[in-house]
Amino acid sequence: MEFDRAGVNTLMEITARPDLIFTKGQGSWLEDHTGKRYLDFLQGWAVNCLGHCPEPLVKALQQQAAELINPSPAFYNQPSIDLAKRITGASCFDRVFFANSGGEANEGAIKLARKWGRVNKNGAYKIITFNHGFHGRTLATMSASGKPGWDTMFAPQVDGFPKAELNDLDSVRSLIDDQTVAVMLEPVQGEAGVIPANAQFMKELRELTRRHDMLFIVDEVQTGMGRTGKLFAYQHFDIEPDIMTLAKGIGGGVPLAALCAREAVSCFEHGDQGGTYNGNPLMAAAGIAVFDTVSAPGFLEAANARAEQLSNGLMALSEKWGMQGERGLGLLRALRLGKGDGPAIVAAARDRAPEGLLLNAPRPELLRFMPALNIAADEIDLMLSWLDELVGLIRK
Repeated sequence: MEFDRAGVNTLMEITARPDLIFTKGQGSWLEDHTGKRYLDFLQGWAVNCLGHCPEPLVKALQQQAAELINPSPAFYNQPSIDLAKRITGASCFDRVFFANSGGEANEGAIKLARKWGRVNKNGAYKIITFNHGFHGRTLATMSASGKPGWDTMFAPQVDGFPKAELNDLDSVRSLIDDQTVAVMLEPVQGEAGVIPANAQFMKELRELTRRHDMLFIVDEVQTGMGRTGKLFAYQHFDIEPDIMTLAKGIGGGVPLAALCAREAVSCFEHGDQGGTYNGNPLMAAAGIAVFDTVSAPGFLEAANARAEQLSNGLMALSEKWGMQGERGLGLLRALRLGKGDGPAIVAAARDRAPEGLLLNAPRPELLRFMPALNIAADEIDLMLSWLDELVGLIRK
């Protein structure tokens, strides 16, 4: 198969992409237009939680597509009801609104918090977020994010998102005023380099928000659906948030997201929130297949065993090459390289022959690992072996 340069040029240019076109995927492996195979430790940025083309997801999509795809969100459909019941039954939340992307779910969380502030807190609207956080690419979620440079990219920003420092309660406390309605954070800051919130901070932050009659919002777009070793990352901290957002892994590769809230917070009135494709039965059926697989007995135990294997292997590499260790929760991990050769390692891994390796460097001095939750032990060993080889080539 030839690389379709003319076809590629019809796509809007938004990022630098290598001259390869992926054509097939199975489990932890992708195949490009030349037939070359790649071991995938990106999985669509933690989207494909069951790997590429997993049988339960494929079967659910095929069956649902033959029955009903999209009756309109003006009507109920059974798959969306069934998926919402699963999420509320496994969490501290009572209500679910389905969306199509993490940005859309987070936008909905911002709207819901501001509506709650208008109804219950004299119009309070400010939401404290965190430096280096990432919440999406809409104007509001970019403003909520603390990614360097985003405050000027599409100026002016949406007002009302003062920034605190993760794991620093005093930095949060100093920003609270009578217009503060909520605190919003990722339990693990992914784009920042896989930086987890610590348990004491999360517990004290939950108490702080309660004392000030503020909502606590967890953005679990990347950490939800088993990625951190529990179904939802907030469950590591023995707390109950008021609002949670999900995306990425909840659909296993299809566009599905969710805004979850406690009953007392669910104050949207008719017309406040909506969306043409939200909760359509095709995507909801996919979500059910993913949810039932991830929550099946033994699944997360196996994923945690692979997480320990990956963590130990990365630490061994760090010690061998004089790096700065590794960090993360579950199968969302980062290797701290100690120098800015992350992009060079990523490129060398992709170009490796006869088989390639797909890695991610969210910062020049970091590599991020987001494999399928059901990755095999020998695939982790293979990645570690190749990575050792690649670091040796780059640093020789």
